[in-house]
Amino acid sequence: MTGQPQQLALPVNAALLMVLAGFLLLIGKPVLLPILAAVIAVYVLINVSEALRAVPLVGRLSAPMRRLLVLMAFSVVVLILLGVVIDTISRILREAPTYQSNIEKLVAQGADMLGVDERPDWKAIRDATFGRLSVQSLINTAFYNITGIGTSVFLVIVYSAFLLSERAGFAVKLSAAMRDAEGAAKTEAMISDINDRIGDYLAIKTLINVVLGSVSFVILWALDVDFAIFWALVIALLNYIPYFGSLVGVAFPVSLSIVQFGDLWWTLLLAALLTAAQMVVGNIVEPRLIGRRVNLSPFVVLVSLAVWSALWGFAGALLAVPLTSILSIILSSFEPTRPIAILMSDRIEFGTPLIKSDTGH
Repeated sequence: MTGQPQQLALPVNAALLMVLAGFLLLIGKPVLLPILAAVIAVYVLINVSEALRAVPLVGRLSAPMRRLLVLMAFSVVVLILLGVVIDTISRILREAPTYQSNIEKLVAQGADMLGVDERPDWKAIRDATFGRLSVQSLINTAFYNITGIGTSVFLVIVYSAFLLSERAGFAVKLSAAMRDAEGAAKTEAMISDINDRIGDYLAIKTLINVVLGSVSFVILWALDVDFAIFWALVIALLNYIPYFGSLVGVAFPVSLSIVQFGDLWWTLLLAALLTAAQMVVGNIVEPRLIGRRVNLSPFVVLVSLAVWSALWGFAGALLAVPLTSILSIILSSFEPTRPIAILMSDRIEFGTPLIKSDTGH
């Protein structure tokens, strides 16, 4: 009889620990999110710094100088992107009357197709949909969110700078902190596996998203869609989110084109071209370059998206895959939690440790 309570204690304690961890992640979002985002950014920056070794002149610089150069370029790019977002919001407000006129045109066309004699005017449409919303409050909310994003971006840049500067001495600190040589070696192997797997995934994924964003920009520019640079950035950013990100990224500019042009066929052409670019990247380019580096089952990826999105919103969705992959590697490094990591994995290579099963791909 005493064995039963002991058997029940483990899953109960595990469930309580998960609830407590989720609560701490939720209330600790303002502090933890910039730190984890900086950690993820550092993986990309280090890979870019290593890639610069092949560049003729830059490759002669020392590793700290290359990392400083990459950090400065990262800061400039992030600030430029933030400026593009702010400029796009102000331009959308200026173009609002044109969009209103095109919406009325589309409503009139729809009324003709349906054989409706009395066409609803813009006032009727506005009153029936979002007429009760305060435009000023929406603008204030948008700028408040941008201010919050700007603060988080500044923290990410600062944290990234300090993480890059202290990275070289981390191995020495780890050896000094772990008195057990075997434990230190095991921890160092785990960190090395995280660095290899997550670093490769993020670097290649970022390169793919840059290519996808560039192709999308050419399509948007060729079809004269407003704010082509902004929507290309949105498509590239949302492609970090598995399964759903690419669909949402295409939906935004396609929806805008409806109110911009008031032409259904032009919108269908835009949707077809952007979808074709997404399919080529998602079904041909990405599987060849990325493969299955993170070694997470599709179901676990979906659950991780749901969990991290519920905790941290859009930022959680962007970080869901790398954070869950890190968790899987940590769980696989310890014997009591290794079965959980096996259940989370997409495949198992028998005869080799789980944490090393994917580094060769």
